[in-house]
Amino acid sequence: MKDFFKNFKYIWKYTKGNRSKLTIYVILDALLVLIGLIVPYLSAKRLVELTNSNFEKMLYFTIIIYVFEASYDILTAIAGIVYKKIQLSINKTMQYNLGKEILKLNAKTFEEKGTGVFTQRLLVDTEKLSTVFTDINDYLGDVIANIGIFGAFFVLSKTVFLVLLLAFLVRTILDTYRVNTINKQKKIFREHNDKLTSFSTELIRGQQDIKILNGEDSFIKEFDKRIIEINNESYKIDRKNQLLILLRRMWTDFSDLLLIVTILILVMKGELALATGLVLFNFRWRYEQLSFGINRLHQTIKDFNLSAGRIFDIYESKSYQKETFGKKHLDKVNGNFEFKNVTFGYTDINVLNKISFKVKANETVAFVGKSGAGKSTIFKLLTKMYDNYTGTILIDGVSIQELDKESIRGNISIVSQNPYIFNMSIKDNLRLIKEDLTDEEMINACKMACLHEYIESLQDKYDTIIGEGGINLSGGQKQRLAIARAFIKKTEIILFDEATSALDNETQNEIQNAINNLQKEHTILIIAHRLSTIKNADRILFIEEGKILAEGNHETLFKKCKEYKHLYESELSKENN
Repeated sequence: MKDFFKNFKYIWKYTKGNRSKLTIYVILDALLVLIGLIVPYLSAKRLVELTNSNFEKMLYFTIIIYVFEASYDILTAIAGIVYKKIQLSINKTMQYNLGKEILKLNAKTFEEKGTGVFTQRLLVDTEKLSTVFTDINDYLGDVIANIGIFGAFFVLSKTVFLVLLLAFLVRTILDTYRVNTINKQKKIFREHNDKLTSFSTELIRGQQDIKILNGEDSFIKEFDKRIIEINNESYKIDRKNQLLILLRRMWTDFSDLLLIVTILILVMKGELALATGLVLFNFRWRYEQLSFGINRLHQTIKDFNLSAGRIFDIYESKSYQKETFGKKHLDKVNGNFEFKNVTFGYTDINVLNKISFKVKANETVAFVGKSGAGKSTIFKLLTKMYDNYTGTILIDGVSIQELDKESIRGNISIVSQNPYIFNMSIKDNLRLIKEDLTDEEMINACKMACLHEYIESLQDKYDTIIGEGGINLSGGQKQRLAIARAFIKKTEIILFDEATSALDNETQNEIQNAINNLQKEHTILIIAHRLSTIKNADRILFIEEGKILAEGNHETLFKKCKEYKHLYESELSKENN
């Protein structure tokens, strides 16, 4: 219960702004509990009048019971409507805050955990937490409403009361054991479910590549394997649950038998009136309802703690590491930056090895080298996507470890080789960068990115929905849209990570001209797929095995760096062929 109160206290803060509605809901629920206590008493009185052939009084009690039950139905509907508004508000706030928290996690955490972990917790676990107030109120109300039955039994027959108390205690012990046992297995089930969700997401998002690779059979086999794993866990839970429920039902049947025998003996001895015996037997279900209510309340608390723990792990656990930023803010970034003896590896193998270089403000610098040399890694470290490096990275002479997020990412745009495009309209994709984006700014950016003409050819133009991951766009169109986003952001530092690799020669030349127009006004870093596109860079750094092998302009490297010359000539040879 200690965990429950701690978790409940956490959820309580999300009721801010809804506490007047919550008060109304609690009052309504209290009225429902009161009616729940009164109706069984009136029903018992009606049954007694029936057995005594007092039909007028029986009709009187029937009308009163109807009034109470109709009131109960009306109040239940009102309470449900009131709580739905509360639940939606709580759920929205929790999902919003958890979404913000997830975006604070570092890149390594996403790589290790997969997306399914966060999808399940963001959508499923928050939903479970937001229903806690109504669930607890409902089940607690049932418990309170039914607990009075023991008082009635005690007054009518102490012997029958003791039999029912024994039946209740044994059933409660069995239910408690069942809930605790099943809860342990549910933790394992949810872990498997997270993995299945991650794989399902990858299967759907990567369906085109899977088809192109002719890998449907392999992926479906892996998918089937994961489904079997989760089904096995689900079967284990259900099998154990059914066996424990069977044990409880057998005890309930036996306790009914014991109750009937007890009532018969008491009636035969003259210690209990037949009418009273009938009332006692017909209301035995209330003790079962009490046991059921306690069981559901216990189960709700366990499920609540399980979901709360999964969410709090993201907030508090060291296994979900957050991005960290400094507090120093740069009001104006000029665009100078420097790497000093920077070493970094995604695993135990280093990708960068004590690399050092400087880039001056408004300089255009290109990075070339073989795949895996560490070019893209430089961009990731500069934007502070990874933090576990040694050495120093400076922006305008200040270590990025000291700078706040806005000073770093608010002043850097990056256009990657495979940009992520969101499943919304072209206009909304661009407005994610700048909320107050005008139509004129949007059109100018798309013209610079050589995309405007294509957009105008679409039926819905800038309101066209482009599908998940930009599925309705070609590779080149996605790159152009990403370039347009960078033009809208207008940061001092712009990074192009093979951002024109999917473009045809004519479009690439047009965009190259647009990039050239940004030179001398922005610090531009380029990782080039085609070396011919970086001939006009102020400097070119040739990277090999995480180190700078050579640097200079195109002419210098062509003469002095045989590796650069070989790459350039190989590219020319491919183009000529």
